[in-house]
Amino acid sequence: MIDASAIADPPFRAAVAAVDAGDVRALDALLAAHPELVRDRLEQGEGYFRRPYLLWFVAENPVRTGRLPANVAEVARTILRAAERGRVGSLGEQRDYALSLVCSGRVPRECGVQRELLDLLVDAGADPNGALVPALAHRELAAAGRLLERGATLTLLAAACTGRTADVARLAPGASAAEREAALVGAAFNGRAAPVAALLALGADPSAFGAPGFHDHATALHHAVDSKSLDVVAALADAGASLDVKDRIYGATPLGWAEYLGHAEIAEYLRARAGGPTAAAE
Repeated sequence: MIDASAIADPPFRAAVAAVDAGDVRALDALLAAHPELVRDRLEQGEGYFRRPYLLWFVAENPVRTGRLPANVAEVARTILRAAERGRVGSLGEQRDYALSLVCSGRVPRECGVQRELLDLLVDAGADPNGALVPALAHRELAAAGRLLERGATLTLLAAACTGRTADVARLAPGASAAEREAALVGAAFNGRAAPVAALLALGADPSAFGAPGFHDHATALHHAVDSKSLDVVAALADAGASLDVKDRIYGATPLGWAEYLGHAEIAEYLRARAGGPTAAAE
């Protein structure tokens, strides 16, 4: 996370402050005086927000202040227009990644600006396909649905995550085994019992780990536990999902996840399936 007050470059620091405040007039003046602000990257940050462009700050992802101004779409439009005037070569990259940040972040949704920002960025040329998986992977399903409305391709993964069971049945037979397993994990992650059942019936491995880029540290059963869906947990267990497999980050079984997350009913069910002592017997 980048603390705006700790940004070393004074014009960039002032521009981020204007973004945070929704001060379009101050931002416009800064961009006119310092056209490099829409071209250069900030030499700070880490992880997925390493060396950000100014435009990426409109998403508040990662969370810095926990809020966005109501006029953040106009703020973003101001930055986009300045980049267009300056014929910035990286504008496509800036738009596409800003869209992914907006669609995978909770703050734009909680502040009621996610859809407006999404539409603005797509209208400006951002590719809705690139933001679809990030939205799905963060359970930002309203954003995912809007991306599909704005032209993103309805993949098997997207159909499974959003509960489009008829589309799962249509797309799954022509998909690879890896695609079906990725969709199974996505459906489990979102607690979608009908798509899970459809994919299992088509031979998806009930013990499958997620695909690279989509929670590949854990199995469908782990993610079903996280979704709090006992129906999905039971469907996977009935299909032979391993109860003993451990995730690749914490080294915990699905039961360990249920216990840690406080999902008592699911934990009780998994203990019973494993033949261990239940709470009633202890």
